[in-house]
Amino acid sequence: MTDVAVRFLRKDPKLAKIIDGVGNYEISLTKNPYESLVEAIITQQLSGKAAESISKRFRGLFGRFPKPAEVLRMPAPRLRSAGLSGMKVTYIKDLSRRIESKRLDIGSLKKMDDEEVVLQLTQVRGIGRWTAEMFLIFSLGRQDVLPVGDLGLRKGVQRLYGFDELPGEAEIEQIAQKWRPYRTVATWYIWKSLKQFDKIG
Repeated sequence: MTDVAVRFLRKDPKLAKIIDGVGNYEISLTKNPYESLVEAIITQQLSGKAAESISKRFRGLFGRFPKPAEVLRMPAPRLRSAGLSGMKVTYIKDLSRRIESKRLDIGSLKKMDDEEVVLQLTQVRGIGRWTAEMFLIFSLGRQDVLPVGDLGLRKGVQRLYGFDELPGEAEIEQIAQKWRPYRTVATWYIWKSLKQFDKIG
């Protein structure tokens, strides 16, 4: 599947140059859906280095990646001591509560189509469309996700196509039509072409 996607995307000469520079498509998936969502919440509006540091301290509170029930039992001040903002603690607690109460059946998400997954996840506090799209990409491994609101993608498209300003969502969607049905793979390559994202999974 990956080889087919890369061959297909090489039809875009601009993207082909990035593919040559980056090399093989090697995305890292987080199989634990709860872990993937918590990590996405931690990452919101942070640089990769800051998010990595907070994530490491968060895990350190439990000795490993915790289960939802363990997070619910952990007092908020302790969670904040890992570097999480008060809002992010609220978001992670809300996610954990919904999973524990079965209001969110996290195991069934893989059977849903992309838009159904987004609809389910955006009912959780602090999970907007971008976070849901990161889950589709880095947990479920969906191949045709285009996170048009992602700053890294917008910067990469701006550089790749020589825009004077950051392109808007409609412009990115129009450009990305030729990448269907492998817009995730194209997005990953564009991320990898930017120095600040070169370590992305």
